[in-house]
Parts: sequence; C-alpha cells; structure tokens
Amino acid sequence: MSEKYEFIETMLTVLCVYPIHLMCRWMSVSRSGFYDWRSRPASATAARRAELAVLIEHVFTASDETYGYRRVHAELARSGITVDPDLVRQLMRELDLVPCQPRPFRLNLTAQDADQPAIADLLGRDFTADAPGTKMVGDITYIPTWEGWVYLATVIDCYSKKIIGWAMDDHYQTPLITAAITHAASRTTLAPGAVFHSDRGSNYTSFDYGKVLADLDIRRSVGRTGICYDNAMAESFFAALKNELVHRTVYPTRTHAMKDIAKYIETRYNPRRLHSAIGYRTPNEVHDNYQSLATAA
Repeated sequence: MSEKYEFIETMLTVLCVYPIHLMCRWMSVSRSGFYDWRSRPASATAARRAELAVLIEHVFTASDETYGYRRVHAELARSGITVDPDLVRQLMRELDLVPCQPRPFRLNLTAQDADQPAIADLLGRDFTADAPGTKMVGDITYIPTWEGWVYLATVIDCYSKKIIGWAMDDHYQTPLITAAITHAASRTTLAPGAVFHSDRGSNYTSFDYGKVLADLDIRRSVGRTGICYDNAMAESFFAALKNELVHRTVYPTRTHAMKDIAKYIETRYNPRRLHSAIGYRTPNEVHDNYQSLATAA
C-alpha cells in the first residue's frame, strides 16, 4: 500500500497535474488513507536513507562527478560514516548519480629505436614498491586543443602512486621526457639504482635518454612492444585524467590545457583523489605517512 502512496506523492511533487482524489481512485486507495500516510513521521530507515542520500550527493559533487560507488563509500568511511557499499550503489542509482566514463581514443606513440641494444623489463608488471623513490613508471599521452596537440610526459611513483614528475610541450621528443624525469628527481628523493619503467618508444630507448637516467643513477626498464599491460599503471593514470578532465573540457589554447592539467595533478590527483590500489587513500597521504614513519624511526 505504501508504494501506491509514494507513487501519488511523487506525481504531486514532480507533475502536480492531477487532483489527489482522482489519483487515489486510480490507485484504488482512499483519500483519507493517503493523508494519514502523508502525516506519519518518517521511519528510522527512511530517515537514514535520506541522510545518506544528502551525504552521497555531496561527496559525488565534490569529486567533480567522477567517483563511482566504491570511492564514494571509501570517502564516507574516511569521515567515520558506516554504510554498506551496496546501499551506496543503490542510493546513487536512485539519485541518478553516474560518474563520467567516456572512452578515450589513444594515439600510439610507441616506436622502438632499432639502433639501441635490448633493454630488460625489470618490473614484470609488478607495480608495487616497499618505499617511495625506488620504482617509477612513465609514459606520454596527448591532449587536443584548437592550436594543436599538447603532449604530457609523466613519472609515477610505484609506492604512493603519486605523480612525482611531469612535463608538457607541443612535441613528444626526448627533451620532453627528460624534463619529466628531471622534475621528479628534483623534488623527490630517489634511491640509488632506482628503476624507471616505460614502453619501448624510441625516445625512452634512445641513447640520450639513457645517459640522462645514468647520470641520475636510475636503471632503465621497458615493457614489450604493443603490450599495454606491461605499463598498465601509467595507462591507468592517463585514463583517469582523460575521463575526469580532458574529455569534459574544450581547450582553445595549449596554455589553457597545460594550466588545467597541472592543476588537476597538483590540486586534485595527488592530494585529494582516492586511489583503490593504496587502500582508497590519496597519493600524498601514502607518501607523507611513509616519510613520517621513517623520520620517527
């Protein structure tokens, strides 16, 4: 019976077209019964769902409409709110909260430098690490603007999943990736003999880039040609960047794109975005927590 009353209430709220007595007749309920149901206080369950709905919508909006139910659930848990993940998913469906998930097109930038000797894969798809600055991955992607492409090179720490180095330009030549790894080394303490892993693109396998890594005491590692899973961690970041930002934005100029992407990395991804691979914490939290424990020891 309550379902019929709820339907009538919804019709009144959304459409407000038909009189109550007609809708009660069509639903085979009495008008007095509807008014009695309407005057009752909300049940504890209904009140709890209504409260959660407000909190869920707030978390979803604060994520720029990018969080699915798992990250929304994790954010609620971080705030001390206990709720079942399935209930979060159910309420998000009722609220029609759908995270943005466009499918990005990927430009293939991989072309191995045939003149360089073979380089080993030192990771073997193991994108975990025991400490920051010991294992890193990197790659290049592109961002369209009305002026042409902007190319982004990244360096990601395997321990914290933090973007510790990045660079952007209107080309994807060796100076771009050199700037990214130099940026990483300038603001992160790298362990002697740290590993940097990438695909087999000619820039990453070039002599000049190998010399830069050697000067920084970084060992070079590459995956197999055409096997995206060998550098899945770098691919995962690019998917997040494009799903959550690039494919929802039109960039008139390269400068506009560069500023927006830098802002995403430094003010959202590193300090605020919850990462499933590190227990739904942020990269900055994981990095800073390690540093605090190491200092205390």
